[in-house]
Amino acid sequence: MNQSFRPAAILLAATTALATFITGCATTGGDDHGGHDHNHGFEGVKQLVATIQPTAGNKCTGFVRFIEVGHVVYVYAEISGLTPNEKHAMHIHEFGDGTSNDGMRAGGHYNPEDKAHGLPGTAERHAGDLGNLQADASGKAVYRGEFNDLSMVGVKNPIVGRGVIIHAKPDDGGQPVGNAGARIGFGVIGVGNPKQ
Repeated sequence: MNQSFRPAAILLAATTALATFITGCATTGGDDHGGHDHNHGFEGVKQLVATIQPTAGNKCTGFVRFIEVGHVVYVYAEISGLTPNEKHAMHIHEFGDGTSNDGMRAGGHYNPEDKAHGLPGTAERHAGDLGNLQADASGKAVYRGEFNDLSMVGVKNPIVGRGVIIHAKPDDGGQPVGNAGARIGFGVIGVGNPKQ
């Protein structure tokens, strides 16, 4: 197992995020009836962050940060260890489960509305379809995106506790998941430090 891939640390982050989520739901009754505030327990959350670790045999590292303003989630990422001058797909996946060294326990693309796969800017796409990173000559990429079909911790497709996967190939928009290839990096979306 690749020593740089730290499933124990990722599992701890996922467990912490899940415990926070469950505590919030338990406080509000855990349902969507009677106008309960489902953000209870998350009032202080200003941002989410996923720290990307390489899967076995890869060098992909970095972070993906999420900030919500109004009904828009802004995504900013800095990723290194990519194939120079190539595109790499980035998706939010169903689960923040980092207990395998290949990222496969993250499940499939996050698709709570049961839509077909697509690239950003198309109406028909999985909520977790974030598009592509463009690596420079040194294998580094900076990404910026904005999405109105997600929420950090709200009722509209919340992403806290889920996984981010970086793929070996670009997302070509094809079905069913964009032909993006192997999973070269993984991170759990957890609550970020608001002072950073």
